[in-house]
Amino acid sequence: MRVSKALRVALMGCAGSAAMVIANPTLAQESADAGVKALEEIQVTARRRTESLQDVPIAVSAFSGSDLALRGAADITELAQMAPSVTLEPSRATSSTLTAFIRGVGQQDPLAGFEQGVALYLDDIYMARPQGALLDIYDVERVEILRGPQGTLYGRNAVGGAIKYVTKRLGDEPEFGLKLSYGSYNQVDAVAKAAMPISDKVRVGATVASLNRDGFGENLTTGEEHYNKQILAARASIEFLPSDDLFIRVSADYTDDDSNSVAGHRPYAGAVSGTPVTDSVYDTYAGATENGSTSGIDGNNEVTAKGIQGTIEWAASDTVTLKSITAYREDYTESVIDFDSLAVDDMDAPVIYDNEQFSQELQLLYTGNRLSGVFGFYYLDASASNDFDVVLGQLGRAFYGSELVAYTGGTVDTKAWSLFADLSYEVNDAVSLSVGGRYTNDKRSADIFRANYLGQGSPFFGFENSIFLAASSDFESERTFKDFSPRIALDYKINEDALVYASFSRGFKAGSFDPRGANLTSPEVEDGFDAETLDSYEIGLKSTWLDGRARTNLAVFYSDYKDMQIPGSLPIDTDGDGTNDGFVGTVTNAGKATIKGIEFEGTFLLSDNLTLQTSLNLLDAEIKEWLLNGVNVADQRAVQNTPEFMSYVGMTYMWPMSNGSTISFNGNWSHKGSIVQFETPVTEIDQDAYSLFNASIVWTSENGNYSLGLHGKNLGNKEYKTAGYNFPTLGLENNITTFYGPPRTITATLGLKF
Repeated sequence: MRVSKALRVALMGCAGSAAMVIANPTLAQESADAGVKALEEIQVTARRRTESLQDVPIAVSAFSGSDLALRGAADITELAQMAPSVTLEPSRATSSTLTAFIRGVGQQDPLAGFEQGVALYLDDIYMARPQGALLDIYDVERVEILRGPQGTLYGRNAVGGAIKYVTKRLGDEPEFGLKLSYGSYNQVDAVAKAAMPISDKVRVGATVASLNRDGFGENLTTGEEHYNKQILAARASIEFLPSDDLFIRVSADYTDDDSNSVAGHRPYAGAVSGTPVTDSVYDTYAGATENGSTSGIDGNNEVTAKGIQGTIEWAASDTVTLKSITAYREDYTESVIDFDSLAVDDMDAPVIYDNEQFSQELQLLYTGNRLSGVFGFYYLDASASNDFDVVLGQLGRAFYGSELVAYTGGTVDTKAWSLFADLSYEVNDAVSLSVGGRYTNDKRSADIFRANYLGQGSPFFGFENSIFLAASSDFESERTFKDFSPRIALDYKINEDALVYASFSRGFKAGSFDPRGANLTSPEVEDGFDAETLDSYEIGLKSTWLDGRARTNLAVFYSDYKDMQIPGSLPIDTDGDGTNDGFVGTVTNAGKATIKGIEFEGTFLLSDNLTLQTSLNLLDAEIKEWLLNGVNVADQRAVQNTPEFMSYVGMTYMWPMSNGSTISFNGNWSHKGSIVQFETPVTEIDQDAYSLFNASIVWTSENGNYSLGLHGKNLGNKEYKTAGYNFPTLGLENNITTFYGPPRTITATLGLKF
């Protein structure tokens, strides 16, 4: 079907390359038939062109901004309750660094030399680093989750899938809005938005958000809030429409996260200090998080992230559209990790992450009678660095008479380019064939230095009087990785309401260097680690039935995962005295794994006003080969952050009132099976199966300009673990700590538009 120029130009004003939700998936609409209501159609651009979700041979979950507002979703981690085979969490000891897993693929540590296995996009821009990537939901048009390898179209590191956060484009009418929230733990949020057309050709807009909350717990050493939130964020854009065929957008965003450092809960009392276990899992005794703490560590905690991008779209003809996406992003993190979570300095680590990236993407989109597709070029120039001290205070004083410090500084630079294409051909009215591929050339270079000192810290962190002991790593190295990732899909339209498809796709993530590695114990660290690949085979059925009142999507997949990149940390004895006095970072290519599963999503219009949404998945993830000193230890390892079973059930009732306003009632239940946080099971930090209950009530005025809402999260007040540290032999205090998800919260919201 040929798309007209007018339609293409209209779509340019709605979305970029990410999947696009035109309608709220939970609401009903009247069909062309007299008074018959049906589910609204969801339009997506998962293949970089506008299609119905039900016509795309890819497993996609789509969430519109209005739907998320009705649920009171605060940030993108809440989507993991609804989307099958997805885990989204804050990385351990952080508030705004994202840990993402899809179908058993992801990353746990935000290392400079280790990239995510799930690609995150903000308005078409790939975010190379996870710092600042745990995005709060405001000013959002939609969020899309594509499951399975998306390397052909979404490229870099989309081995497990892609998550796309798309902000709202500007309209042709003035718009001013304000959203205020007040809730548990003294939550006070304010989001203000303004947009205005300057002329028929120019539009400007901006959104500012202040998001604040006291802590779920208390730091019993410093008296500070623990698990609190203090974020200031802003977005601004200007759009130019010189003609009906040309669209230009320049936008910028900024986020400043001043939340306090997060420390874990200790399941055991301090082995030497005798510090007791806290009564609440949200409390801590961590002393290194205090500015000017007795250990000499500056406990400052701040994450800033910002970026600017420009998008140009030109409808060159009725069949060809050209697109350019240019962006620069940077983020800076200064924090402290108190591994022991005690007032004593048994194992404390000030850390700095500093990242920047420039990217350029060019696309040619073609839409013909039977043939459609996209051709593109992508370039990335990125630099990621981390610097940290590991201060072993108690152990150093006991054995050396002074604190022992292991400093690690590493920078990993990336210069990568790729060519890609994805084409779909309608063989006839029922059968379509899609083929695609991406060629990638990825050059990595590393500059890494690691050394031990006696003193409160290394010279890098301002301790110039520290005594240098020895350097265990000091090298520069470089490697280039090349790959071709294909995709092929065949779909058959059984009838107008049912589509069956079968596909094969490959995911690729280049190798790199571990900036923490000490070649004192692993000389091969200078060679870096190898690339990983994942071959995925998938069949699916997408159906709309009961006269449009039911929509169900089913996907069954099998993945063959090779050379899995697994980061970890091991305690080491640097001087051979039998005492662990440091740790070495390792990234292992863990041989082979298979991941297979079945996923289901369904939406049912039970009555004109009552909608049921449900999803579930069954996953069987197994490591087949993991060689350790020539021995296969696969039976002692597990795929991390991948529960065997996840499910979700949500009900939404829309009650139209006589004055034209509407009250929405939403209740939902999600269940997640047991989770192994890391490849080696650890009872203290792994999470058993658990369920969460949420509910919302939202009143909206007839014209939509006013709304009042009440949102309850985790109403059962379930304590559930999200991450942890396991260093029982490093330091003297038996250092095992666990991080937890939010407790029960109640939030009231007021929305105004004028």
